[in-house]
Amino acid sequence: MTGEVRRATFRAPERAFRILQRSLMTSSAAPGRSDRPFTVVDGSAPPPPALAGAVVAIGNFDGLHRGHMAVVGRAEALAAASGRPVAILTFEPHPRTFFRPSDPVFRLTPAGVKEDVGRALGLDGAVVMTFDAALAATSARDFIENVLIGRLGIGGLVIGHDFHFGKGREGSPEMIVEAGARLGIPVVVVDAMKEGDEPVSSSMIRAALGRGDVETAAELLGYRWFVRGEVMHGDKRGRLLGYPTANMILPPESGLAHGIYAVRMAVDGVVRDGVASFGRRPTFDDGAPRLETFLFDFSGDLYGRTVDVEFCAFIRGEEKFDTVEALIARMDADSRSARTALARPADIPARSLLPLR
Repeated sequence: MTGEVRRATFRAPERAFRILQRSLMTSSAAPGRSDRPFTVVDGSAPPPPALAGAVVAIGNFDGLHRGHMAVVGRAEALAAASGRPVAILTFEPHPRTFFRPSDPVFRLTPAGVKEDVGRALGLDGAVVMTFDAALAATSARDFIENVLIGRLGIGGLVIGHDFHFGKGREGSPEMIVEAGARLGIPVVVVDAMKEGDEPVSSSMIRAALGRGDVETAAELLGYRWFVRGEVMHGDKRGRLLGYPTANMILPPESGLAHGIYAVRMAVDGVVRDGVASFGRRPTFDDGAPRLETFLFDFSGDLYGRTVDVEFCAFIRGEEKFDTVEALIARMDADSRSARTALARPADIPARSLLPLR
C-alpha cells in the first residue's frame, strides 16, 4: 500500500467551529451531547473492536479549542473517506505536570471533561496514554512503530504543525510524514489556525481567563469554558445573606481571575442560570479560593453532586465591603447584571456544550 501524506491548512474560524455547530444544532439529543457511541480506552493495550484501525488525531488537546478542532475535523474527514472510526489520542497527566510537578499547568479540560467534549464533537472515542517515565523515555521511532502501529494499529494519523514527541522531543511532523510514507499510513499535518497574527493556543485561552475575559476564551475555544466539580458544604453564610450558594473547590493551579461571573450550571441534565463568585471572600475571611454559585429561581439540595458550571460573562472583580449591607446591595446589582447578560440572544446559548452528562 502506498503511503498517503497530506498537508492541510485551516485558517477560517468557521471551518473549525462547523464540527461543533453540527453537534449542537442537528443532534436530536440534548445540546452538546451526541448519541454516537463513544469509547474511552487505555493506550497501554490494543484497542477494542470499536476503535480498531481508527484514524487518530494526536496531541495534548487541552481545551479542545478551535485550533484542535481543525485537527480533529481533518481526522474525521480522513476517517469518513476510508470508512474507519475516528478518535483522539491524548496524554494524562499533562506532560508539563510530569516534567515540572512543582509548576502544574492550569488545565482547561482535565481528564473526563476532555473526553466529554470529544463525545460532544461526535467522535468515536479517545485513547488515553499515561504519560510517565517509561513513555517519556520512548524514542520517537519506537513510539511510531511500536505504539501507534504495533500496539494501537492505527489506520491514519492527523497532527498539528507543532507536534513534537518522543524522548527529548526528537520526533517532529516531518519525521511522522516520512514514517507514514514508509509504513503505508496516511498522515495529515494541519497548519496553525490563527486569531489575527497569533496561532490559537491553550496558552492564549489561559491568559484570557486569567484576566476574566471569558468571552474571548469562548471565541478561542469555540464554546463556553466550564468547570466540573463536586458541590461541597461551606460556611452557610450565603443563606444568611439571602444568597444560598453551591460551593466548589477548583484545582489550586486554576488561573481564572477572581471576580463575579454570569454563569450557567447543569443540574440533572437541566441548564440553569446563575451568578457566581470565584475568590477568597475578602469581606469575611480572605480564605482559600472557592467558586460559589447562586442559581436563580432554584431550590434543592446539591451537596455531593458533581456539576458543570459554564462561564458566560465577567461582571466585576472581587471587592472588599465595609458592611454586610453594602455587600448585599452589590450582590443584588450583580444578580441583575448576570440576568441581563444571560438574556442576551444568540451567542451564549449557541456556544454552550451543556448539558454534557
